[in-house]
Formats: sequence, C-alpha cells, structure tokens
Amino acid sequence: MSEITDIDALRRAMAENADQPEGPARNARAEELLAAAEKLNVPLAVIEALGHQLKVYNYSSEKGKMFVPFARLLRMWDERPEDFDEYETHSLHWVFKWVSSGMLDQPHIPLASIEKWLGEMEHRYRLAGYSERAVRSAEHSVAAHVGDLARAERAYAAWLAADRDGMADCHACELHGQGWWQAERGRDAQALELWRPVLEGEYACAHEPHAALASSLVPLLRLGRLDEARANHLRGLRLVRAMESMRGAYAEHVEFCALTGNEARGLELLAERPAYFTDDGQPQSKLDFMSVVALLMDRLTGLGLGERQVPGPAGREWTARELATQARAEALALAARFDERNGTTYVSERARARMEQRPPVERLPLGVRSVRPVPPAAPPVVTAAATGQPDLPALLAEARRLSDNLRPNAVEAWAAVADAAEGVELDPRDRAELADHEAMGLGPEGAALFERAAELYAAAGDPGEALAARTRAAYVRALGGAVETALAAVSGPCDEILALYAAGDTGIRQTASVLMGRARILVRRAHEAGEGLAEGDAEGDGPEAVVGEAEAAVREVLALVDGRAREDVRLAARAAEGQAMLAELAGLRGDLKTAAELFARGAAAFVAAGLPWFAVEYEARLASLAHHLGDMAEAERALRAALEHGGTQLEATGRAQLHLQLAELAGGRDEAVEAAQHALEAAHWADEAGESATLGAWARQQLGGFLLRQGRWAEAAEVLESALPDLTAETHGDGAIVQTQWWLGDCLSELGEHRAAAERRLQAAEIARHWPEQHDHATLAHLAGESLGQAGLAEEADRAYTRAGDLWLELGNVHGLIRSLRARAWLALRAQDGLEEARALMTDAVREGEAARDTTADAESRQQLVAELGHTHRQFGDLLARSVSDDADDAAAARAVFEEALSQVLRSAEVFASLGDAALHSRTGAELAAVRLEADLGRPADAAARARAVLAAYDGRDTSETDGGDGEAVRARRAEAEQLLQLLE
Repeated sequence: MSEITDIDALRRAMAENADQPEGPARNARAEELLAAAEKLNVPLAVIEALGHQLKVYNYSSEKGKMFVPFARLLRMWDERPEDFDEYETHSLHWVFKWVSSGMLDQPHIPLASIEKWLGEMEHRYRLAGYSERAVRSAEHSVAAHVGDLARAERAYAAWLAADRDGMADCHACELHGQGWWQAERGRDAQALELWRPVLEGEYACAHEPHAALASSLVPLLRLGRLDEARANHLRGLRLVRAMESMRGAYAEHVEFCALTGNEARGLELLAERPAYFTDDGQPQSKLDFMSVVALLMDRLTGLGLGERQVPGPAGREWTARELATQARAEALALAARFDERNGTTYVSERARARMEQRPPVERLPLGVRSVRPVPPAAPPVVTAAATGQPDLPALLAEARRLSDNLRPNAVEAWAAVADAAEGVELDPRDRAELADHEAMGLGPEGAALFERAAELYAAAGDPGEALAARTRAAYVRALGGAVETALAAVSGPCDEILALYAAGDTGIRQTASVLMGRARILVRRAHEAGEGLAEGDAEGDGPEAVVGEAEAAVREVLALVDGRAREDVRLAARAAEGQAMLAELAGLRGDLKTAAELFARGAAAFVAAGLPWFAVEYEARLASLAHHLGDMAEAERALRAALEHGGTQLEATGRAQLHLQLAELAGGRDEAVEAAQHALEAAHWADEAGESATLGAWARQQLGGFLLRQGRWAEAAEVLESALPDLTAETHGDGAIVQTQWWLGDCLSELGEHRAAAERRLQAAEIARHWPEQHDHATLAHLAGESLGQAGLAEEADRAYTRAGDLWLELGNVHGLIRSLRARAWLALRAQDGLEEARALMTDAVREGEAARDTTADAESRQQLVAELGHTHRQFGDLLARSVSDDADDAAAARAVFEEALSQVLRSAEVFASLGDAALHSRTGAELAAVRLEADLGRPADAAARARAVLAAYDGRDTSETDGGDGEAVRARRAEAEQLLQLLE
C-alpha cells in the first residue's frame, strides 16, 4: 500500500477503494484514507475523503455510520464554503437525501429530528436554487414510513409535479420509488408500468435495476404473471448477491421463494448470507429480512418440516420451527421500536401482514436445481366400519372394481386389502387374488407367487384363472431371461385354456390372458433374435421364422377378441396391446413406417377404451419412430398426446423425458421460447423424480442454451451455473460440459463479467484440447483471449491468442490466424513502448492474408480472404493512428505515423474496391477514415474530395430496409460523410 503524499495519490487510492466489494473492509480503508487526507493539510482533500467515506458507508451494512462524516462536512461548508469545488458542493447537497432516508431507517433517531432535518433540507435547497422535487420525494418517504397516507399522497403528487433538476434522483431510482408506492397501495399493474423502463434497461444506476427487479416479484405473483416473476428473480438475484448493502432486496428474493414453493432455494439463499441475520447497521433492512425469514420458516413448518435443520444466526443449530419463533420475535421487536418512535402501529401492522402471506401459487419451477423439501409421509387412511376394524369386504370390492376396469391405483388398493387382511382367515378365491396382485408388483421375482395364486384359483374352482396365473409366472421368467423355459412352460396352459373355452368351462377374459401371455413371450424371443433380421437371415428356423411365429400368436389374440372390445375393457386392452406388439415386430423387420402406423392404432385403441394412460408408452415410441423417419410434426403430435394421455398418472421421470424431447423439437424449429418452456418443465419434473443430477442436469443445460438464444443472459447464466456441478463426462459426455462452459462464457461476457467469462472459456478449452478435432479448442482459446483482454489481463490474453493462433495455423484456418495476430497487435499497443511489436504483428497478419489470397484457387474462398485482408489493412491504419497521443512531443514523428496510417487505410479501400458492390460499405468506411487522417495531416481539400466521393458512391442508393435492403448503413455513411464535410468547411 503506497503512502499518500498528495491529493492526486489520495484520489487514486479512493478510486481504487471505490472499486472494491461493499462491506466492512472497504469502509475501514475509507477511514484510513480520511486519516491520510488530514495529514496533507489541504481542505479539499479532507472534504473529498469525507465524501468518499460517507458514500461507502451508505452502500454497506453500516449505513448508521454516515451521519458523523456528513455533520462534519456540513460544518465545514457553513464555515468555509470556498473550500468546496463545484463537484463537492453538488455532492454535499446530494447526500442530504441519503441522510434523510438513512434517519428513517434508524429507530433511535426521533421523528421530530427527522422532520426538522427535512425542513433544513428544504431551506438549503431553496438557497442553492434547486427544485422542490427531491424535498417532496423525501417528505413522501417520511409520510409513507409512518403510515400518514393522506400526507404521503399529497407529497407524492407534489414530487411528480416539481421540475426535475440536478438534485433529483436518477430516473431509475425515481421510477423505482414511484412504483414502490403504487404497489404499496395495491396498484400492482401501475407499479409495473412505472418500473418497465428500469426493468427493460432503459434507465440504470448502481442499484438499479437490482432493486426494481426485487420489488417487482410479489406484484407479478399477485397478477399471475409468473414467467416474468421467474425471470426477474433469476436476473435480480444475480445482481444483488454481491451487494452487501441490498439486504432488503435480497429479502424480497427469499420472500419470492417462500411464496412459490421454492422453500429449498430460500434456504440456500439464507445460507449464502449468514451476516444478514446479525448486521445491525440498518435496522429497517434487518426488519425486512427477519420478516421473510419468519415467513419461510412458517411455510416449512406448515409442510411438516418444522424439525428440519436450517441456516440461522451463528452460534447454534436451528430447526425451522425454532427459527420461525426467533425471527418473528426479532421482527416484531424491531417494528415496535419504529412504532414507538413514530407514534403509530403502522410498521408492526405491515410486518405482521408480510409474515402472514399465503402463497399465490403452489409451485413455480425456476429451472435452477432446488429439490422441494419432502414432508414426512402421512399415515395411510384405512376404511373402517362402525366397529373401528378395517372394512375388509369394502376394500376387496374397491380393489376388484379398480383392477377389473384397469383403473389407476389398483395396486395401492390391493396393498390396502393385504394390510387389512393380516390375521384374517380368507377363502381360497380371495387369497388367490391377493397373491396374484402381490406377484404383479415383484417382476421376475414374482414367479413363485404366481404359481401359488394358480393353486389357489384351482382350489377355488376357477381353472381358467389358474391357467392365466401360470402363464403370468412363465412370462415373468421370460423377463428374467429364461425365454425358452418360459415358452415351454406356457405351451400346456395354451392347449388347456383353448379346450376349456371350447367346452364353455372358462371365459374369454381368461383365454385372452393366456394367449396374450404366450404372445408376449414369443415377441420377447423375437427381440432376442432380431439382429439376424437386419442381416437378411430368412432360414426356416432363423430370425424371420421366430418373428413370424410371434406375429401369428399376436394375431390369434386379436382374432379372439375381435368385435368384443366394447363389451369388456380388458378385451379392449388386449386388442390395443396386440396392435402395439405387431408394431414392435414390424420394427424388427425394419418396416418403420408400418410400425409407426400400428403404434398409432394401438394408442388410439387405448384412448377409445377409456384407458389413455396406457397409450403413453406407444405415443412415445411412435414419436421416436416419426423422428427417425423425419416426420417432426407427427413426432411432436405424439409427444404432446403422450403428455395429455398420461395426465396425473404419468410418472415424473416420464413427464420430464417427454418435455425434454418436445424442447428438442421446438428448438429444431427455432422456437426458442417454446423450447425453453419445455426444458423448464423437464428440469422441474426431473427434480420431482429425484433425478436432479442426471436428467435434471441435462434439462437445465438445454434450458440455459434456449435462454441464451433469446438473449436472456442473466437467466441463462443462473441456470447454466446450476447445471454445471451435476454434469459429468460419464453420464452426460464431455461435449455437454464444454458446451455448457462455452454458453456460460458467452453469457458472462454479455453481462460484462469478463474475468469469469475467461475462466469458463479456458476450462472448456482445456477439455477440448484432448479432442481429435481441434477447431473447438482453437475457438475457445480465441474467445478466452477476448475475455482476458476485456478484463485488463493483457499478458494472459496474449498467451491465449498465441495458443489460438498456433491451433488455427495447424488447422489451416487463415482467417482465425489473421484475427489472432490482429488481436495480439492491439494488446501490444496497450503496453509501454509497444508500438513496434504491434506494427510487427499487424505486418505478419497482412503477410499471411496476402499469401493465402495468392495461393487459393477456389473463387469464393479467395473473395473471403481478400475481404479479411481489407479488414487487416483497415485495422492496421486504425492502430497506427491510435498510437499517436494527443500530446505527442515529436510532431514530425507523429506526422510520419499518421502518413503510415493513411497509407494502410487507403490500401484497405483499394482491396475492398476490388470486391465491387459486395464490399461497398467496407470501402467507404475506409475512405471516411482516410478523410479524418487527411484532415489531421492538414490537407482539407483532399479530405473534402474523399468525403464527396463517398457521397457520390451512394447516389441513387435505396435507403429502405425492405427486401434485404441496407438502408440504415447507407444513411449512416451519408450522414458521416456530410458531417465531415461540414467540419472541413
């Protein structure tokens, strides 16, 4: 840390400190700088150091400290105003507003003192000739705080009526304050309209749109504008995370999480800022924070998670229930201090209302990973008779109704029967059904239980159902891999059931069940033999014969149930499944079109039978086939149908997969908004399924990409950063990791976070370095060079560009090589005495361009290289001109550099001229650069002639934008040429 010996060194130190993150460390440094300023014996130095200290206090959690430096500044002004320069005079009056609002935030400052201060502010502003606008804004804040709504409305109207002048808050801050009042009075739509220019980036400042984004969240939820609320949360949280002074805005993001079913994310936010629980420098923001902590903890407790461990004040562990009590008590105690000061109950009423809010939406998926806390399972409700014992007959009747009609929840119904039947003597039929349905949930492990069910059915006098149970035992053995054994086991039951059916001793249901079981086993065998079909094997006992036997078995089932589907939902299901099995067999033969038609027929049959949830699998398989056949419209229709048919019965994993496929299709149609919505749903359902780290990470990666395509950089960055920790080369492939880092680097670059962008791009480049094809490696290294250069890390940027240049050379990509050389030249120019190195690098770029132009045979490639050469000459000229400082000591040397620059620019114009009309704008751009250089060299006549030549080049040119016209470029060139002519004349 260098010693402060004069006011210039002090100013440099203050500027450096101002760039540091908000917080106690920056405040402590400001205090050190004030002490150093006092030693200089220069009044202005002390004034500037006090102003710096006041500013860093205001933008920190120690706002209460700013009153002391301000009082000292005001005393110095009253005693010797001549010690203040124009800037410090303006600053002194400006911070009156900070002090006024800061007093409101401190309950120990009496209301009478605040009112007196407001009058002092009005008096001094009048003396200085300022408008009443800032004063009335401050009065409105006082009235709104204490709950004097009539006075607040009057002050609000007077604030808007007064003229804006140099003491008014910036547009962004004013609009935020005005919108806040509208929302406070329940006028949410008006509030959002006032905030719109801030939210859209038209107005901004150090704390906006940060605060407006946070303030907009609850009004948007109340209006049902959920997509905007989600976007504003993702954008706004990213902005306030690093701003220690914005505890109130941070609290609004926690509140948003509590009101949208994102309690887990709310807990993550609390864990990120533990100091917010204890920082006392601004009691008002602590009241806001503790109020929403209580809201979040009450929400968790209401979900049955009151004993969950949660982040809280340091020094002990907290459960949600304990922290709810503590936070509510702290919030109300703080509110009571304000009310005691104000003589009202308004602050407490508002705090209670905030803590007692109810979520306007049950769950709003955000796209970032945040698994919803799962409350403990409720005990099962068992139907009971008046005796208090389980009503077993009723449970049996309900389970049979559900299973006979293939209704959802039949499995759960039979499980309830099993629980109720514990210790109860049942007849063989009941025991058979219980064993049968228990076996259905066991998969290949259920074979023995199916055999037991068969014995019980036989004992109950139902031989057909016994054969069906034996067939089910055979089928589950086939699922375990014992296909031939299963086929042998089902042969006898098939013969027996047909004989029974012919004799009228069993029903069509049981017969269809046995025949379908045999068909399923044969289709499974066909799948195992299917590889031979692709090789054209048509031997009598080869794969084609196996498929043919399976097809015959399926058609036997269809023939049996033909015309009977309307009588019995189970028979309708057999017919629908048969169509799907024929589709599978067609697929094995390679007849994908027929397979798709049959899957569609099977799905439609299930829907017609009132069993749409069974159609989901077939619609999904149809979508896959349609995609393979290039019929994207049919693929999309099938996926949407699968979602619709699944309804509430569709498992979370399946829902996530369907939405992810729809996202891919919508993205392929360039519908990024729709694709992002599907990817968002996919991420949400993957989280619900417990697959956040697998399917969820992939969905988030896709969502980030679709948000990027819409230019929603902050949202995309939040989502991609959330996905990245879960993406692994083993599960998702290293290509997905590289793409995510690449996209994230692009987002961060757009957001101005250049150092972070460089880190992401370098990490991606390190992975791509090991790939056989090196184009991505080269591109990422080049992009990293850009980010490093923009971050002010010139040496690191030069190394990245050098790495990229070497790779471009190996790849034979002359354009990339030339651009890396040009970038390095501009970096070299920044260094002290770097002109010669910059000139050498530009010379190399020109030489590479000329060599490639002269050796390229392909006409199109040659044209592209000629254009690249023209740009290189232009940049060479610009670089040389930029190297001459305004206060250059050696006029002759400066003139020589300008002449060299002019030569390069004119060469650029000649090169572009050789390309004709295709490069007109590039040529005239170079000629206008030459006009400026001719003027700098004292040759106004030559400069004017060139400007007129540019105007002549655009005579008769269309200035419209229709039919691919470039009217804007034409107008811009004309305007620039005319402006230069006016200056020259």
